[in-house]
Amino acid sequence: MRYLFMIFGAEVDPATVPDADAAAEMAAYNAFTQEIQARGLMLGGEALEPSSTATTVRVRDGHALVTDGPFAETKEQILGYYLLECADLDEALEMAARIPGAASGGIEVRPIWELPAEAAPAARGATAV
Repeated sequence: MRYLFMIFGAEVDPATVPDADAAAEMAAYNAFTQEIQARGLMLGGEALEPSSTATTVRVRDGHALVTDGPFAETKEQILGYYLLECADLDEALEMAARIPGAASGGIEVRPIWELPAEAAPAARGATAV
């Protein structure tokens, strides 16, 4: 089953992080990523730009409302994600606990809604208007 692992944490200005700390965190993420790749679990994953680069779109009464910034103002933001193929929720939770960001933030684990075959191709090929 596919699971999305959303990495939540406080955004930090990279310029304020000592080089040794930044290198240690990057090494921890690289080790985790190499492990899940070697185990054949990784389907995707990326770090995200700061929430200040986000744009939120809402449609109300047929009109698109576009605002700068994330959906909600919170102390923690989505910093990145992994998409993994896990045998079950137990394995997914085991992997979530090993993501380095779990030590300072949180990891939201959410199963991917597996659409019926007749709906899945249309959903994957959908384009924005």
